[in-house]
Amino acid sequence: MVYIRQAAMNDIPPSCNFLSHPEEVPIDYTNYEADTSFQAYIVSRHQLVYVAEDRGTGGVVGYVVAKMQLGRRGYISYMHVIPTHRKQGIEKKLMTAVENAMVQEYGSEYVSLHVCYTNEAAVHFFLKKLGYKHQRIATKFYFGFEFGEDVVVLGKQLNGKRTNRLGHGFFLPIIGKLKRYFDKST
Repeated sequence: MVYIRQAAMNDIPPSCNFLSHPEEVPIDYTNYEADTSFQAYIVSRHQLVYVAEDRGTGGVVGYVVAKMQLGRRGYISYMHVIPTHRKQGIEKKLMTAVENAMVQEYGSEYVSLHVCYTNEAAVHFFLKKLGYKHQRIATKFYFGFEFGEDVVVLGKQLNGKRTNRLGHGFFLPIIGKLKRYFDKST
């Protein structure tokens, strides 16, 4: 069984780092730089990072990173599930969690992402399973290949109501503890 939750600073497994996407990172990028980037995403107030944790092993088997852009627009920067855990619905759970957080925490109305043109399975997943719409093709988008890699730009309208939360979800555990404390004292 897999549990979707917000990422913590110790959620940087080697099997789920940014180097899983060689087309998106500079050729000389190191594991240390990838880990540091992941930590920076976790603490940024304009980023949302969710992980899929295997309850049996306690290990992280997938993640999604989203950022907020101007005009209530969200952008999915990265999404990855390790091969042994694919096609179990984890990808959809991760995307649902981050899309909901974009709406609830930032009032996001739209989300977009880029997928390598040659990654037909991912394009199909976003179009057919998650309701994304094809926007356009961006040529030579990823710089990790000799001549660049073409990508499909996909987008989706988000529906939902913004909740009255205190800032980034990173603080939700603290807020929850405070609420429980004050509920007990009344």
